[in-house]
Amino acid sequence: MTTAIAPDRAALTASDRCDRCGAQAYLRVELQSGGELLFCAHHAREHGDKLREIAVTVVDETHKLHQTPAVTTDDER
Repeated sequence: MTTAIAPDRAALTASDRCDRCGAQAYLRVELQSGGELLFCAHHAREHGDKLREIAVTVVDETHKLHQTPAVTTDDER
């Protein structure tokens, strides 16, 4: 299994949805069968250990949840 932060494929976007609950996906798991599963951060934490056992590749972008968006002040406008 390979764990990656910067995938060869396009990064996960807001339109990628968790297969369990429909929330924004932050984890992509590619399976040996060629299929893939997408999970939100909550379900990635809940099922992560088991997913990593069966995965060929795991793309984990949960770090995006800890990034602070840039703030523009009135002086910068």
